[in-house]
Amino acid sequence: PQSVLHTEMEWQPDEQGLQQVLQLLKDSQSPNTAIQRTVQQKLEQLNHYPDFNNYLIFVLTRLKSEDEPTRSLSGLILKNNVKAHYPSFPPGVKDFIKQECLTSIGDASPLIRATIGILITTIASKGDLQTWPELLPQLCNLLNSEDYNTCEGAFGALQKICEDSSELLDSDTLNKPLNVMIPKFLQFFKHCSPKIRSHAIACVNQFIIGRAQALMDNIDTFIEHLFALATDEDPEVRKNVCRALVMLLEVRIDRLLPHMHSIIQYMLLRTQDSDENVSLEACEFWLTLAEQPICKEVLAGHLVQIVKVLVSRSPCSSYFYNVKKGDVEEDDTVPDSEQDIKPRFHKSRTVTLQHEEDGAEEDDDIDDDDDDDTLSDWNLRKCSAAALDVLANVFRDELLPHLLPLLKELLFHQNWIVKESGILVLGAIAEGCMQGMVPYLPELIPHLIQCLSDKKALVRSIACWTLSRYAHWVVSQPPDMYLKPLMTELLKRILDGNKRVQEAACSAFATLEEEACTELVPYLSFILDTLVFAFGKYQHKNLLILYDAIGTLADSVGHHLNQPEYIQKLMPPLIQKWNELKDEDKDLFPLLECLSSVATALQSGFLPYCEPVYQRCVTLVQKTLAQAMMYSQQPDQYEAPDKDFMIVALDLLSGLAEGLGGHVEQLVARSNIMTLLFQCMQDTMPEVRQSSFALLGDLTKACFQHVKPCIAEFMPILGTNLNPEFISVCNNATWAIGEICMQMGAEMQPYVQMVLNNLVEIINRPNTPKTLLENTAITIGRLGFVCPQEVAPMLQQFIRPWCTSLRNIRDNEEKDSAFRGICMMIGVNPSGIVQDFIFFCDAVASWVNPKDDLRDMFYRILHSFKDQVGEENWQQFSEQFPPVLKERLSAFYGV
Repeated sequence: PQSVLHTEMEWQPDEQGLQQVLQLLKDSQSPNTAIQRTVQQKLEQLNHYPDFNNYLIFVLTRLKSEDEPTRSLSGLILKNNVKAHYPSFPPGVKDFIKQECLTSIGDASPLIRATIGILITTIASKGDLQTWPELLPQLCNLLNSEDYNTCEGAFGALQKICEDSSELLDSDTLNKPLNVMIPKFLQFFKHCSPKIRSHAIACVNQFIIGRAQALMDNIDTFIEHLFALATDEDPEVRKNVCRALVMLLEVRIDRLLPHMHSIIQYMLLRTQDSDENVSLEACEFWLTLAEQPICKEVLAGHLVQIVKVLVSRSPCSSYFYNVKKGDVEEDDTVPDSEQDIKPRFHKSRTVTLQHEEDGAEEDDDIDDDDDDDTLSDWNLRKCSAAALDVLANVFRDELLPHLLPLLKELLFHQNWIVKESGILVLGAIAEGCMQGMVPYLPELIPHLIQCLSDKKALVRSIACWTLSRYAHWVVSQPPDMYLKPLMTELLKRILDGNKRVQEAACSAFATLEEEACTELVPYLSFILDTLVFAFGKYQHKNLLILYDAIGTLADSVGHHLNQPEYIQKLMPPLIQKWNELKDEDKDLFPLLECLSSVATALQSGFLPYCEPVYQRCVTLVQKTLAQAMMYSQQPDQYEAPDKDFMIVALDLLSGLAEGLGGHVEQLVARSNIMTLLFQCMQDTMPEVRQSSFALLGDLTKACFQHVKPCIAEFMPILGTNLNPEFISVCNNATWAIGEICMQMGAEMQPYVQMVLNNLVEIINRPNTPKTLLENTAITIGRLGFVCPQEVAPMLQQFIRPWCTSLRNIRDNEEKDSAFRGICMMIGVNPSGIVQDFIFFCDAVASWVNPKDDLRDMFYRILHSFKDQVGEENWQQFSEQFPPVLKERLSAFYGV
């Protein structure tokens, strides 16, 4: 389009150009994909004309003859251009757009005002708040306008700027505009229009969490104004008031405490608000309050009411029931739409040790995600259940007297919607009130198992979830009592005709597997038949959950899965899926994770399948590295790769190395995995390094002949990754170094100094996660075992934390080699242990049955210490021992 430029006059569009732009806007609303493609190409061309953006703003602000959707669309295309190319707009164009935005922010149409607001905040957040100094003063000025549209438009724009640029507004860069803006916003809390009141609160709310100084200076006025709006007739205003109070609870609980009683009463009312958005906001209050130390104290008097209200908000609303097609009982033949499928996150491999207490692994840095995902999307019922869950964890069994009478009524109710909410509540309190619930479980568990065959799909699915929350108790009882009937019914639900029930049953079964472990072995044939049958039945989304259930089964029963009959059932469908999926398909992630667990469990049983699986993993790593390389050299030509492909492939290779042991040697020999590993270990992404070091350790154990030639190159990289800022990377690097020590023996000597100082520093750091401390202690011990002369001089610097971190580890090979190392270092430097000898005694006593030669080493060290200090001093010294320690040492070692 050509435009006529009048000297000294403002920009005017050329008629023909304008028609061209309007036609484009019309075409872009067409559903036809071919037309859409042409529109995209046309847009690309027009973007080369500097004043194309002037046409777009002109249509948005001036062309009142066009319909609103077309004008708004023009503004949204302009917004995208601003996002992509704003810095390269000519100054005249920038000025024209800014001036048009400010003059038209009061447009009569709410849609156009909102579009201009979006445009303004996009320009502002492209770093142009600094170069548009008149924006904030002018918008604040427009708030005083008598014209409602102008005031509302300006407030809408300000709210969007506050949302997008809250940190910038509170910084010195802009000369502290909040000092003016916040008092100004507070004045509008009393405005006669609910829309304006709502904007005003929403603007101030943006600054609570960041504790903006200007807000902190006016905090009491703010709270006073909020209380004044507590019973506002407009739901949007009430919602913003609730949101403000929830955030203030986190940030300025001190200012709320004097009014706590009335705030709790108010939130109880709002949790029952007729508008669900308001009640959802209010319900968040209980979740936030439960995290505050004063929770128990301030809620104690209100418990009866709170429990009642939260329970009353847990039935699924009729809206939910209709929208979620809760009444479509059979839908398992309907394919899933792609947006049903949430992105998954692969949890990279972390190496841990087994502990004394029944081998439960406590992970320091991994969140439990056992939430009731079957009802995706946060809603009031999920929020109420979550609130009951956190309150149950605060009040424990004190909650039950208020809850049990209500529960009895709900659980056995005739109306299925009521019964379903009772089952949800019962599941929500499982963790916090487990102790107090135990007497009722013999009656409740059979009732829940019965609910698994209810005719309503929503009842069946929630029963799956709630039963999984009590799985620990079920497994603790004789198997025929509850485990067997529960398993039988859950397996039927895995084959349910309703997709949501399938999903809930699969997730619940995975939880049951984790709890039951080898208790499941007698039923394996039956379990595998069901899971394999589900393969043929499931649609896309649930297949992903099925992989998880199979992987968890393999983790839980371990080598018991290695029976020809089971392998015959399980492997063909897994391999078929493996062959169907392309290298670019994200569904490979859960399948690779699943195969990794299966390979580790089957050990040599996986041999017939390992070659194609191994080859493909190597290919995935290679492809990803190549793509990352191209992207780093020409970022405008290539896309950044999704490194998850590489991470999951490295983890499956670890599973293969661990499961196949020495059998993996020929595969490694025929591939370039060591070269690839050298690159992965230096990747910028921590998760890639984490998985590389896990694989390095597993290959070191399985086929060291292929690792050894690379040690000189690998060790410096391992040394630099002993950085506890990245806990899991550091953990796996530490573990790999320990495994390398055991293979290298005395040849480790040149590398000790590269790693020793970092390891000693880590073991002495406060607040280091347990897993990392244990692995660090093992590796220090192993370094000392192979190179005692080099490590022993530092004994005094690590012996105390070394002993305390290993006393709770089970007897195993790793602990054995580490303690041998310590004994050898004490031989080289006995004075290094004198001050902390009691810690050494305690660590020795933690062994249940050490090998004979290790016990002899302990015996010699204890006796030579006793002989050196003399009988009398030893008596005094051993008086400090706790009785258990005293008994064990005298029973085992005669001291």
